Amino acid sequence: MKDNSQKDHKKLLLIDDDPNLILLVKDYLEFRGYNVDTAENGREALEVLDSLVPDMIICDVMMPEMDGYALVKHIREEPTTNRIPVLFLSAKGQSQDRVKGLNEGADVYMSKPFEPEELVAQVESSLKQIKRWEQGRPKGLDGVPTIHVPHNVELTPTELKVVQLVAKGMANREIANQLNVSQRTIESHVSNMLNKTSLNNRTELARWAMESSRA
Repeated sequence: MKDNSQKDHKKLLLIDDDPNLILLVKDYLEFRGYNVDTAENGREALEVLDSLVPDMIICDVMMPEMDGYALVKHIREEPTTNRIPVLFLSAKGQSQDRVKGLNEGADVYMSKPFEPEELVAQVESSLKQIKRWEQGRPKGLDGVPTIHVPHNVELTPTELKVVQLVAKGMANREIANQLNVSQRTIESHVSNMLNKTSLNNRTELARWAMESSRA
């Protein structure tokens, strides 16, 4: 029987260039009640992250196209993803390797081979830390953390169009196609709005847009 007690709707992004590891780990995590998306390298992961904001990222370090170090650097620089916990998986298990991984931005570093139960324990521990942080934030009447933004926030006409489409659940690529601009332009607008509102990710931005439209 699946253990879904605390994992319902939790989304994980698993990134590794080893198809056998992807298959085994994905199967094990899904059996434990998680929803798992996968990517074979850092560049593919960035494409996934354009339309998905997972609760946690599990990432190999040494990969073609874009390795784990470059990926986590990008993740930490983007307002939409910088709070996502990252677990590094690596065949390099020396102390200096673990130190480098943690210094580069990973929250957890595990050496291959690893026990599946330990991986699950590390995932659960990281998600519990996020939950404790969220529980410490001010709550609205519906029990959801209250969205607070500066009172003098002013969005440009284009930003207003973009945030309305974000609130509809559209990915950056879809918004770019609808507005006939580049995806990078949309990413820039989203980043600017996150900076203006001091919000953490697209989910909060969408909530703020919907709450503002009802006000």
